[in-house]
Amino acid sequence: MLEECKMVYDDVKESMQKSIEHLEYAFHKIRAGKASPDMLEGVVIDYYGTMTPLNQTSNITCPDSSQIIIQPWDKSVIGTIEKAILAANLGFNPSNEGDIIRIQVPTLTGERREELVKLAKHETENAKISIRNIRRSGNDDAKALEKEGVPEDDVKRLMDDIQKLTDEYTKKADELLSKKEKDIMTI
Repeated sequence: MLEECKMVYDDVKESMQKSIEHLEYAFHKIRAGKASPDMLEGVVIDYYGTMTPLNQTSNITCPDSSQIIIQPWDKSVIGTIEKAILAANLGFNPSNEGDIIRIQVPTLTGERREELVKLAKHETENAKISIRNIRRSGNDDAKALEKEGVPEDDVKRLMDDIQKLTDEYTKKADELLSKKEKDIMTI
């Protein structure tokens, strides 16, 4: 494979891998009934005038599968943390116990599980759209190489390899969805 073709191929592969990583990150935020510190990943608080992620201001632990305990290093920000969790609209009701905040993670109803599966499917479809857009961009780059004088056979081979990558990463997205769906629906 020519160096120019290899560069296009590597760029496409790297971008598709990032789409899959983004999907995995989105799935971490979709809870499956078990308490996890990842559930609070998007929460930021006003920490002395700076918007700071919650996990950089506190210890976040899960003593069991139904609760999360937040122990801030500075007790004066407990009220701020409580408000930030409520503002994040995660469906949690934090309980301020003076030096810690305890969150009881509610059990999922069948209806809520179905909503979460729909959300997971939506995230998967977004990842697949991203992968297809990357394929289109890679094919456009390949056609541009042909205009620059790269042999037609090499360009055709590159486009075939890009299609194989697209199929591979689309399959990975479907496998991640299947795994997450099973996780969500398991009671």
